[in-house]
Amino acid sequence: MNIENLYKDINIKDGDCLVFGCSYGPDSMALFKTLLEYRKAKNVCLVCAHVNHSKRKASEVEKIELESFCKKHDVVFEYMKIESYGDDNFHNEARNIRYRFFEDVVKKYNAKYLLTAHHGDDLMETILMRIVRGSTLKGYSGFKKLVKMDGYYIFRPFIGFTKDELTDYCHRYKVPYAIDDSNYSSVYTRNRYRKEVLPFLKKEDRNVHKKFLKFSNVLSLADGFIEEETSKAILETVSDNKILIVKFLKLNSFIKRIVLERFISSFYQDDLILINDRHLDLIENVINSKKSNCKVSLPNDVIVEKSYNILSITRNPALLSSYEVEISNDVLLPNGHKLRCLNQVNGNSNNIIKLSSKEVVLPLIVRTRRLGDVMIIKGGGHKKIKDVFIDAKIPLTERDLWPIVVDSASHIVFVPGLKKSKFDKTNDDFYDIILKYE
Repeated sequence: MNIENLYKDINIKDGDCLVFGCSYGPDSMALFKTLLEYRKAKNVCLVCAHVNHSKRKASEVEKIELESFCKKHDVVFEYMKIESYGDDNFHNEARNIRYRFFEDVVKKYNAKYLLTAHHGDDLMETILMRIVRGSTLKGYSGFKKLVKMDGYYIFRPFIGFTKDELTDYCHRYKVPYAIDDSNYSSVYTRNRYRKEVLPFLKKEDRNVHKKFLKFSNVLSLADGFIEEETSKAILETVSDNKILIVKFLKLNSFIKRIVLERFISSFYQDDLILINDRHLDLIENVINSKKSNCKVSLPNDVIVEKSYNILSITRNPALLSSYEVEISNDVLLPNGHKLRCLNQVNGNSNNIIKLSSKEVVLPLIVRTRRLGDVMIIKGGGHKKIKDVFIDAKIPLTERDLWPIVVDSASHIVFVPGLKKSKFDKTNDDFYDIILKYE
C-alpha cells in the first residue's frame, strides 16, 4: 500500500489536523496505521474519533484498548458514548449521531478533512442495496471518495481496496483490532449482501470491486451534469417551497423525478433513506391526477398535497406536537417556512436577526414553544412567549409549531417573524451570525 498515493487527493500542510473515525475494527485500524505512516512524511496532528454504540459488552474493552493505542502513538483521542436510541431504525439513527459527533470534533480542531475507512466492499454493498431498494442516480452511485461538507471534506482513501486487503495489511504490520460479531448477523440487510452476494461476485472476478468503483464514478459524472439541468428546472418550477404544476409538467420525464427527489430531500434531510421509488410514483400520481385537490401521505407523517396548480409538502400538524433541530445549515420547518443561515442580508425586519457568537452559546437550536417560555426583548424587559403570540394575533392552531430559536444555554434569542431578543445586533455592531425566516 503506497502511502503517498493513498493521500495524494488531499491538500495537507505541516501543522494541520486530520480527524479520522475509528471503531477499532480492522478497516479503521488499517486507516490508523496508514495515517501513522503518513505522519512520518507530514507534520500533522492526528485526532481519533471513537463512538461507543452501547450495543455490545466488548465495546467498553475496545474503547480502553483504542485509547491506549492512541496514547502509545501520540494521537489525540476523542470519545462519545450513545446512551439511548429513539429511532426505529437503529443503523440510521446511530449513523446520524456518529457523524454529528465527527463534525463537532472536526470543528473543534479546525480540521479540513474527516477520514473514514469505507472500502470497496462497502461501496459494492451500498450500490447493490440501492439497486434492489430503488433510488436516484446519485443513490445508485453509492458514495464518493471525496465529499465536500460544510467547511470540511469527508475523505475515504480505501475506496479502491477490499476488506480482505485491509485485514491482511493489519496482519502484516501487527496492527491490533477487534471483530464486531454483529457485522455477520443475517438480521441486518447489509450483512446478507456481505455474506451471500459479494462472495459470488468476487468468485466471478476477484477485481469486481474496481468495476463497481468505475460504475460509481461514471454515474457521479452523469449526475453532475443532471444536477446542473435540475437546478435550472427548479428555478423555473419551484417557488416558496411549492411546485408550480403547469411548468413542472413541461419538464423532461427524467428531470421531473430528480426535481421531486430534490423537492423532498430538504424536508427529510438525514431521513431521506426512508423515501424510495414507490413514494416518488405516488407523488407523480397526485400531480397527474385529474382531481383539483388530492394528497398522499409519506413516511414520518409527511403530507404532499395538490391544490389546483400548486403542490406543497408539509408535516401533519395533528400528529406533530414538538420538534427540536440544531441549526447548522438552512432548516425547513414543519410549518412550511424556512430558517436560513446567511452571510449577508439587506433589511432589518422581524424576519431577520444578527447575532454575535461571543454573546450566545452555540450551537443555536430551533424548537417549539415550552410552558413558561420567556425572552428578554430588544430594548429591555421580559416578555412571555405566550404574550408575543397574543400581541401578534397568532391563531392557536399555529402556535404549537411556531419556531423558537434558542442558544445552548436556553436563552430565547429570536421568535422568527414576531420578536427579537436583546441579542440582536445593528449593522454597526459586531455580528457573525445571520438568520432569516422565510
